[in-house]
Amino acid sequence: MADAKVIPFDEDRPRRRARRVRAVAEPDAGAGTGAGTGTRAGAGTGTVSAKAAGAPEAPSGPVAAVERAAPSGWERRLAGGLAFLRRRVTGDYEVDDFGYDKELTDQVLMSVLRPVFDKYFRVEVKGIENIPKEGGALIVANHSGTLPLDGLMLQVAVHDHHPAQRHLRLLAADLVFMLPVVNELARKAGHTLACAEDAQRLLEAGELVGVMPEGFKGIGKPFEDRYKLQRFGRGGFVSTALRAGTPIVPCSIVGAEEIYPMIGNAKTLARLLGIPYFPLTPTFPWLGPLGAVPLPTKWTIQFGEPIATDGYPPEAAEDPMLMFNLTDQVREQIQHTLYKLLVQRRSVFF
Repeated sequence: MADAKVIPFDEDRPRRRARRVRAVAEPDAGAGTGAGTGTRAGAGTGTVSAKAAGAPEAPSGPVAAVERAAPSGWERRLAGGLAFLRRRVTGDYEVDDFGYDKELTDQVLMSVLRPVFDKYFRVEVKGIENIPKEGGALIVANHSGTLPLDGLMLQVAVHDHHPAQRHLRLLAADLVFMLPVVNELARKAGHTLACAEDAQRLLEAGELVGVMPEGFKGIGKPFEDRYKLQRFGRGGFVSTALRAGTPIVPCSIVGAEEIYPMIGNAKTLARLLGIPYFPLTPTFPWLGPLGAVPLPTKWTIQFGEPIATDGYPPEAAEDPMLMFNLTDQVREQIQHTLYKLLVQRRSVFF
């Protein structure tokens, strides 16, 4: 294939000069004392100014230079979009060892999720200052909502509200990476398999890692058990944080429980489809695709005070009693914050 010609959008584009209005000077008896050249006073070159001719005067000075040089907003967006597409087509972009594509996440995925975060769920973020400005940290959150939208909203909350606009690398279940399309998007967004090895590598590299230890037990629990935390597994996330020496930041999410009120579970159908559960809600599957639209609940995401782990010796990661105590401490802090937020909440939808 022949080499494509790259058309520059900003740097090499010639600038258009401001048009000037010129007029032929008329004889003026009194001009000789003003200009000394047979023209009107102030012309000096056989011309009259645009103001004298009745035409609008072109801007001059530094303001005019900025107006001529700076492209409009839509031109910048168009140029940026075309440059982004060019890099996508030519493969001129980078991904890390886990498949994370920062540019695609910032410019596409976040742009798609942001209106849902801001306008649909109207998420309120509290305690963002508890997330470190730099270095690794493990964010541990409750899991709910039938579909894992809470993980995506958590990712937007960290990126858009943290002063350093940090990226959250979520640990996801095996099922996520077995689904077509979803698998590729999850990798591009920075998610990786929920295993201790991957989590430790990310933490030691200074990344923010998110984990929801309840797993399918939390996201697929019936509506009557909403906001009641399920088991946190065997405390593997605590062991990972201890090995990496990174703090644990508890996180409580209110609002996700009500987006798909799960009133039943078609277990036989779930086994046939090879999924953990098949939810039955007041709208799904009775209303078809329309029933898959989540309810517009009002969300609150609160990050608690971090729990330090760098003061423990290296062998602490092998101490089952210590892991049990830290796991219970994290779980109790999340549960207590959930109850507090529920008491403060005025309504599910407002």
